[in-house]
Amino acid sequence: MASSLLPAFTVRRGEPVLVSPSAPTPRETKPLSDIDDGEGMRFYSSGIHLYRANPDKRGQDPAAVIREALAKALVLYYPLAGRLKEEAGRKLVVECGAQGVMFVEAEADLTAADFGDVQSPPFPCFEQFILESTTVAGVEPVIDRPLLYIQVTRLKCGGFIFGQRFCHCVVDAPGGMQFEKAICELARGAATPSITPSWGREMFMARQQQQPSYPHLEYSEPSGGGPEPDRMLTTPASDMSRVPFFFGPNEIAGLRQRAPPHMRGATSRFELVAACVWLCRTAALGYGADEEVRLSFIVNARGRKDVPLPEGFYGNAFAYSVAAATAGELCAGGMGFALELVKKAKSAVTYDYLLSVADLMVSRGRPLFALTRTYIVSDVSHAGFKSVDFGWGEPLYGGPAKGGEGPLPGVTNYFSRSKNGKGEEGTVVPVCLPKDAMEKFQLEVQGLTAQQL
Repeated sequence: MASSLLPAFTVRRGEPVLVSPSAPTPRETKPLSDIDDGEGMRFYSSGIHLYRANPDKRGQDPAAVIREALAKALVLYYPLAGRLKEEAGRKLVVECGAQGVMFVEAEADLTAADFGDVQSPPFPCFEQFILESTTVAGVEPVIDRPLLYIQVTRLKCGGFIFGQRFCHCVVDAPGGMQFEKAICELARGAATPSITPSWGREMFMARQQQQPSYPHLEYSEPSGGGPEPDRMLTTPASDMSRVPFFFGPNEIAGLRQRAPPHMRGATSRFELVAACVWLCRTAALGYGADEEVRLSFIVNARGRKDVPLPEGFYGNAFAYSVAAATAGELCAGGMGFALELVKKAKSAVTYDYLLSVADLMVSRGRPLFALTRTYIVSDVSHAGFKSVDFGWGEPLYGGPAKGGEGPLPGVTNYFSRSKNGKGEEGTVVPVCLPKDAMEKFQLEVQGLTAQQL
């Protein structure tokens, strides 16, 4: 649903306050891992949950319930109430002093029904429902700032919106959801969360002799290209078009038909959609045949036998892996070639790969990942957004506030799960491209997803 379809409304915010742990917590300094504190993690990731009214909760204030549960949850997750400090070598540590997280209550002249059937990010008028922190020269700093901002907006129907912004240095998506679920359990009356948090950052520290053992294309500029900069990095936001693309059963079947026979049964939905969007995006943007183009995507290390994560770990446990080819090679090779590159990049992330990333961060000053002719995707389909229940029931919408996070629109993208008008479940990709490239992209996608007779 587009923001323009909402009725005129006003959000009235109260005065933001700091919420500290409800009981004494350790006063100490805890280092982040060398994966946590890379330049690419130094931003706030935002999410939104929309709830309808619950007759069983009549007379209860969701903001008060959440605020009380938040204070209790921060006793176990006390580093989240601290502040980041930067030490020698740009190393980030958390000064745990119970300084608190930022919390604000708000009111909106809207009902949950006014948002319609929101299925994918960006959430309509999301800026009104998340609490921003102070920016400096257009950049939002993370040093000496609250690590979490929460806004609870009451709706006139009795429902509410829960908006949060986490500092990505301290949690990734599953880690943030673990904390939110702890708040939910406490809000619903549990004495303690079902999962005990674990810090565990030492397992992702650089080795004594930093020797990155992989190419790590994600931190180097792509080859080829002339004097003209990548148009995805220079096109003004006003000249960009954003369209959500739904990949349901029919589209996935069409893509699977175009996979090589030996891959069809062993290729995931994510691999199919990622390969398709990367291929179609490259063709639509008209890159030169000799220009290297890349797909960079997050590979989660959770659940892998070779990555000894402690139970309850809530830090960053992923790496960016890269599929790369020249635009000419990619477009000529089609889906089969793109899929091979995606699957190879996905399988490359092991515990040794993660340690190599940590080594690179320390040896190269914690660089930002490359952005030129690069498409960065994150699959949040399995993060568990729909299970965030503060006692009012399952959210009508739960997911990222924006279509992507990061430095520039269109360079980063979230893949999420939703249903279409027929009730079919699929993957939604909110694609952002220069307006003159969007029609070409749509035609390319239609061509690849059409089922062959």
